[in-house]
Amino acid sequence: MGMSNSQARVIDPVLTSAAQGYTNSEFVGGVLFPKVPVSQRGGKILSFGKEDFMLYATGRSPGQNTKRVSFGYLGSNYTLESHSLEGQLPVETLQEGLAVPGIDLSSLTVNKTQNIIALRLEKQQADVARNAASYAAGNKITLSGTSQFSDYTASDPVGVIEAGKEAVRKKVGKRANTAIIGAAVFSALKQHPKIVDRIKYTGRDVATPELLASLFDLERVLIGDAVYADDAGAFSDVWGKDIVLAYTDIGTVAEQGKPSYGYTYQLGGYPVVEEPYFDRNSKSWIYPVTDEVAPVIAGVDAGYLIVNAVA
Repeated sequence: MGMSNSQARVIDPVLTSAAQGYTNSEFVGGVLFPKVPVSQRGGKILSFGKEDFMLYATGRSPGQNTKRVSFGYLGSNYTLESHSLEGQLPVETLQEGLAVPGIDLSSLTVNKTQNIIALRLEKQQADVARNAASYAAGNKITLSGTSQFSDYTASDPVGVIEAGKEAVRKKVGKRANTAIIGAAVFSALKQHPKIVDRIKYTGRDVATPELLASLFDLERVLIGDAVYADDAGAFSDVWGKDIVLAYTDIGTVAEQGKPSYGYTYQLGGYPVVEEPYFDRNSKSWIYPVTDEVAPVIAGVDAGYLIVNAVA
């Protein structure tokens, strides 16, 4: 019998730990799609229904069968995507780094490589969350004209957010507790007269994410500051001009029955760093990094999408 892919791959445990522990403070998609380890590269999405919030006839007469209820169910298929990249560390750079105490260029190379892979995941998570076609009519709104937050006279950011939270509550019994706000939207909110007026008694002149969370009565507000460049070098915001509201319970997929918005299914033990090898032609050490992930929406009714929140 031939070796499997996992048997054939030789892993560097130290650098793999560095890759797994690496995080970028600008990436926020993991809050909407917390990572859940899975043992297979494909399977069924564990979706969440409304069983926790339904009224059941629980009464039982003598001799009658006891009623049964199940929680969670297997939905559509998921397939993990494999993403690999090799970080290159020229021997000249390595030799320079060795002359400075405390600099670990191997881990730095791995982290920079992992950052590129993580940005791709952030973009994929944003694309999934911002896909209006995934939401029911009552779980999304597209703002235009005077309703956009860039109109400081007529728009009502607090009212729009509250309507979104209520829409989620009516579907899953819990109000949205998380908001991811596009960077351009955050810039407009900081200057919005209605926001400024509400925070003037806090002693703060500028609305921070923490103040917005308190104002909107949310557990957390995160700003989608990440950007990406196209092939021509033009930069765009990963989270665009949208706001994603969601009820997220950052737990494990084993906690069935919770209508949490989404998860990132990730193959157990990933990302991994294969043993580095020396490339004689480029006179460089090469560090291959691989991740296998797939962000999925587990409970779309637990989300609310605000499209084009600013002009």
